[in-house]
Amino acid sequence: MRRAATKKAEGTSEWSRRRLLGILAAAVAVAVLLLGGLAYAVYLAIAGIGDEASANTGVATGETERSTVARGAAHRDEIAAEPMLTVPVSAAFPGETTSAKAPEIKIPTGTGVNGPAFVMTGFPHSPEGAIGQLAQIDLAVLQSMSLSTAEEVYNAWALPGGVRAEDWWITASVRAFLSSTGMGEVKDPSASVTLEPAAALVKGTDGPDWATVCVLMKVSATYKSEGQIAFAHCERMQWVGGRWMVAPGAPPAPAPATWPGTQLAHEAGWRTWSTDHTTEPAHPGDTEGEH
Repeated sequence: MRRAATKKAEGTSEWSRRRLLGILAAAVAVAVLLLGGLAYAVYLAIAGIGDEASANTGVATGETERSTVARGAAHRDEIAAEPMLTVPVSAAFPGETTSAKAPEIKIPTGTGVNGPAFVMTGFPHSPEGAIGQLAQIDLAVLQSMSLSTAEEVYNAWALPGGVRAEDWWITASVRAFLSSTGMGEVKDPSASVTLEPAAALVKGTDGPDWATVCVLMKVSATYKSEGQIAFAHCERMQWVGGRWMVAPGAPPAPAPATWPGTQLAHEAGWRTWSTDHTTEPAHPGDTEGEH
């Protein structure tokens, strides 16, 4: 009797873990499909979402040069739309890391002061600063897993001319997670979602005030069991009023969600996240651009 009960408990636990992993994968997949719209959905259908990574050349793996003079909307659309490495959904799950060391990218710290919608702000006027700000926006939304929080954060940090808050792909990820777990519009108190920035890249810049940047997070979720997945997000960012905000225009091409440190992550151009503590201001108000 005892052995049979143990087997049942183990089976239940394993099923629960698989279900949680499936929910995390669905949240990412739904967001990617929404992000790319119908055209990207058709592309996935043709290419096969479970295929091996695309061997196509010409995919974006990070900026080749830093633009100091803005060239305008058409150039920005080109940077944002340039495709990135296509990877299977399975690439997002924990995998074997390679001994080859990826280049690092030093991300500055913020001031530690909460800005609009309680998102930490105070990142410097640089593409790396834009990465730091985007990561904080993602952290604020995904750790709360609340639709109202997603809307509040997006409205506070997005400039006019982009998608609606309900169509933002981070909102779609939250919605997919909550729907799959049957939680309603807010995360169950017994559930937890934590994120750790692991890698990033600057996809391209157009002058000092605009950049498309990408972050790669390790996401750990607990709900009746535990699971981990990589979450990748690219966004147009624009320097306005002394802070980086989500810029107007169509969302960038989907970022490759690869487990950090794997060979695929290296091929996708991800650079290992390294916090640059030398950028910490002497005083919370000493942030660049506030003048």
